[in-house]
Amino acid sequence: MTAPLVTILDDEPEIRSMLADALNEAGFRTMGFGRATEFEAALKTATPDVCLVDLSLPDKDGLTLVHRLALEQGATVIIISGRAQVQDRVTGLELGADDYIIKPFDPAEVVARIRARLRRGQAAPQSGNTARFNGWTAHFDSYILEDEEGVETPFSHAEGEVLRLFLERPKRLISRAVMQETLGGAAGESFDRAMDVRISRLRTKLREDPKNPRLIKTIYGAGYIFLGDVNWG
Repeated sequence: MTAPLVTILDDEPEIRSMLADALNEAGFRTMGFGRATEFEAALKTATPDVCLVDLSLPDKDGLTLVHRLALEQGATVIIISGRAQVQDRVTGLELGADDYIIKPFDPAEVVARIRARLRRGQAAPQSGNTARFNGWTAHFDSYILEDEEGVETPFSHAEGEVLRLFLERPKRLISRAVMQETLGGAAGESFDRAMDVRISRLRTKLREDPKNPRLIKTIYGAGYIFLGDVNWG
């Protein structure tokens, strides 16, 4: 079995080397890049399982890159940044990152976070990679929502995690605590706001009426319920 590939995009050679050493020792393959253009060129031939992305890059805005990766790549996207403000973390998660690790960090923590993310990704497909519900088809292998006319709308890896959680538990209350435990991430304001944004984006992609959503219902003070009829396979 081929070891998972982790790309490291950071303009500090010491950090790239430190992370590569820790990840290689833990059994991962790694590729390191100091500039976004080098990283984007490599993506034409490489298919990473996890992308570690610093936000302060010399040639491109890191947040813009994170957003594109979340929509176009099937990889888990983890931000590694010295920006420690809550708003920075919220923005990164809102744009599609799966996790946010603040510098300075222990490489062992990064390895543990990556392993946890990959375990969740491997456990999820037990129900299948295609779900049909209320005129929609969700393709989790290609991160595409398809309507009855065949019109396709992409969704990010992070949005897909939330959608799968709903589709695997239809017509059951899903509390914030369950979402945090299942999807990972530190509980608190940044996690709650990131979930709100992902759910809002899913509603938009499912063409829900924001004042009266038919599929993803908010139960104030308790959580959410997905009201659709779901068939997997």
